[in-house]
Amino acid sequence: MSKEYLTLKEAMSYMGFTTYDSLRKVIKLGLPVIKFGNSKRISKTAIDDFMQSHTAVVHPTKELVNND
Repeated sequence: MSKEYLTLKEAMSYMGFTTYDSLRKVIKLGLPVIKFGNSKRISKTAIDDFMQSHTAVVHPTKELVNND
């Protein structure tokens, strides 16, 4: 059985982040954090929902070639 609520370090790993700064930015954008006592947890479902709602499709642009 996998955990539903992750520590901040586990959440970083789950999201593919390597720094706490990246996680802090996502939390500022609205990712909910559950706090109880000195402990903080983030729900996997909340992460999945947040990432889904903040996903953008990026189309590569054509590289301009200068034939001078």
